[in-house]
Formats: sequence, C-alpha cells, structure tokens
Amino acid sequence: MEVGFLGLGIMGKAMAANLLRHGFRVTVWNRTLSKCDELVAMGAAVGDTPASVVAKCKYTIAMLSDPSAALSVVFDKDGVLEQIGEGKGYVDMSTVDAATSCKISEAVKQKGGAFVEAPVSGSKKPAEDGQLVILAAGDKALYDDMVPAFDVLGKKSFFLGEMGNGAKMKLVVNMIMGSMMNAFSEGLCLADKSGLSPQTLLDVLVPCLVMQHPCCYLLYFTTKSNNHGYVLTCRISVQSQIRCSR
Repeated sequence: MEVGFLGLGIMGKAMAANLLRHGFRVTVWNRTLSKCDELVAMGAAVGDTPASVVAKCKYTIAMLSDPSAALSVVFDKDGVLEQIGEGKGYVDMSTVDAATSCKISEAVKQKGGAFVEAPVSGSKKPAEDGQLVILAAGDKALYDDMVPAFDVLGKKSFFLGEMGNGAKMKLVVNMIMGSMMNAFSEGLCLADKSGLSPQTLLDVLVPCLVMQHPCCYLLYFTTKSNNHGYVLTCRISVQSQIRCSR
C-alpha cells in the first residue's frame, strides 16, 4: 500500500517511520525538507509540495501542528486541493477543531476526493510504538481503506460517524486527561507537603493503578521524560499547585 505523509514533527515522523517499517511505500513532505532525510534513509520518497504528494499517492495522511497549518497545507498554493480528486483520499490526523475538519472536508469533496478526520489520543512514545488511539469520522469507505494503516499506527481505531465527531471526541478526551493531570499534580504536591517523596509516589502509583487505569501510565511516563508537551503541562500544573499552597 502506498501512502503520502504530510508533516514530520514529533508525531508525524514517528508515524511515517512505523509505516515504512511495516512495508508501506511512503512519500513524505515537510516544510523543512531536511526533516525528511532520516525517513529517506529508511526508504521513503520525498515530495516537493503537498500537491506533488497527493498527485503521486492514492491516499495521503497529514499530521500537522494546528488548525492554521492544516488549512494552509490544503488551501495554499501547491496545496492538497490542487491534486485531490476522484479516486483519491485525504486523511487529516492533526488535532483541530470540528469547524476546521468540516471546512477541509467540504473542499475535498467538491474536488471529488474523499476525506476522513482522524485525530489521535497519545503522545510521542505511543506514536513510536504504534499504540495510538485513532478517532476517525467522515467517509466510511475511505476509513475502511485506511484500516491497514491505522492498524500499524494505533492499537485501536474508532469510526465515529459524521464529520466533526472525531475532533469533538478528541477535545472531550483532552478535557478528561487535563482533569486527570490536575488531580495527579495535586497528589504530587500533597505528597511533597506531607514529607513524602514525589518520586516514590510515582513508583507506588504504577503497580496500583496502571492495570485498572491505563491512562495513569501516560501520566507516569510523561512526568519522567522530556519527550512531549504533556510533561510541560504537568510541570506547570505542579508549580501552580505549589504556589497556591504557599
């Protein structure tokens, strides 16, 4: 199966690498083309523009930083819309709002192409390990075609129906994770104020909670690493709690 891949940031690079390792033929593009070099060494081809990637590949995946980047790659000069059409599918796995997904979907459909939004739950480590959770919505036939790729990129994929539901579900998941992060940070502060080692608390929580609540592993992992923005969120939250308790 041949796919295009637009966006080689923290998540996109790991995801494209997984596809290559599992035998997919991948053509990549990134605004900073030097970021493609490592994937080229793994066997990827490089497209000069998003349009050139779409022209070459029946299916194209995007993993971009924010709604502005997602819209730019589609609507700007040499963007996706210049080459999308009948028989081609575009899958945006970026975390964007539902309105952005719907705008891209309408534009792609007007050109005769198919579109699926498929934001993911997970950070750098799950992306590297192919353990993301994929929250897809939109064109069901395209979703079915992409299942082999989704099976490589994630441990579970969900088809959630009409366009926008994927983005909405991702925001709900993020809200829940943020609430968990806040409670987790308060627990760390309470341990510290009680004279307990926060590090020991982390070590105690893993065997107590991970099997019952897998999300707790994410909290544990990101607190002990510097691999993704969640650790910054945790540190900011902890610092805020400490300031408030003084």
